[in-house]
Amino acid sequence: MSILERIMVAVGIAALSSPLSMSGAAHAQTTGDQAGSIALGAKGGFSAGFQTLQTQPQGRPEDAFGYSMGAGMASDYIYRGVTLSGHQPAVGAAFEARFGSFYGRSTITSVKLPTNPAAELSFSSGVRPSLSGIDFDFGFTYFLYPGEVSTAGTDYWEFVARADRKLTEKVRVAAGFGYSPSISNTGAWSKYTAAGIGVDLPTPEILQGVSASFTTSAGYFWFGNQSPALGGFPLPAYANWNAGVTFARNRFHLDLRYYDTNLSRENCFVFTGDPNARPGGRVDPLTNPEGLTSGWCSAAVVAKFWFTLD
Repeated sequence: MSILERIMVAVGIAALSSPLSMSGAAHAQTTGDQAGSIALGAKGGFSAGFQTLQTQPQGRPEDAFGYSMGAGMASDYIYRGVTLSGHQPAVGAAFEARFGSFYGRSTITSVKLPTNPAAELSFSSGVRPSLSGIDFDFGFTYFLYPGEVSTAGTDYWEFVARADRKLTEKVRVAAGFGYSPSISNTGAWSKYTAAGIGVDLPTPEILQGVSASFTTSAGYFWFGNQSPALGGFPLPAYANWNAGVTFARNRFHLDLRYYDTNLSRENCFVFTGDPNARPGGRVDPLTNPEGLTSGWCSAAVVAKFWFTLD
C-alpha cells in the first residue's frame, strides 16, 4: 500500500449522501448525487459517493451480476444545499447489487434532524439503460427514519430520473428530475430539477496514479401545500448550487466541495424546523410568526472521504 493510500485510510472509513428537514418534519435523499460524477442533489445515503455505475465494467457480460459497496465520512451532510447533520460530521455506508441494467441499493447515514431519528435508511431500485450515447437512470427510493420522536414520522418515497452524456473524453454533462407525492410526509408534493457539468483535470507528476475531476451543478426545488395540520402553506422554493474537486486513487476518494442556496435565514427555519433557530428575523404572520432564523441553509465547504469495493 502506497503512502497516499495509508494516509487516506487513516483519515476515516465511512460516508454519505443527503436528506433534509422541512417545517420540523421534512427530509430528502438521492440516487445519482455522486461526487466525482455530477452531483444533481438526489439522495440515498452514502450512494452519493459512488462512482457512476451506469455502465458495466469492461469484460463483464451485460446480463452478469455485480455489486458495489462503500463507506466513508464527511465534515457535513449536505442535501440540495441544506445540512442534514446540523453542520456536524456524518458517516455512512451503502450496498448496491446489479443484474444487467437493473439495480437495487440500500444505505445507512447518520443525521441530525428535529425529529431525532437514529439514522437515515434508504432502499432503492431502478434501471439504467443506455440509448444513443446517453446513460439514463430511472429509480424509486424509500427513505426511512427509525426512532423519530414524531408520531407521524417523516418517511417518504421519491422518483428520480437522470441522464448523463460524455461530450468528449474529458467533459460530461448531466441533468435530472425528482418527484415526491409527499415530501417528508408533510402532505406537500415536491419537484426538483438540476443540471451540471464535469471536467477531468490533469494531475502533476508528483500525484502519479491519482485522478482528479471538477464538477459543478445547480438545481431548483419547489413544493405544493403542506397538510392543514402543518399550516396548509407551501414550503419555500429555492435554488441551490455546488462546485468542487474530487480526487481518486484506486478505491479511495476525497471530495472538497462548496455548497450554497438562496434561502433567507427566516425561510431556512420554515424549511428545516431547526430546533436551535434564533429570534430576530423578519416576521411572517403565516409561516414564521416569531421571526426565527436558521443557518442550516447557508454556504458551506465540505470535505468527504470514502472507499468503494466491487
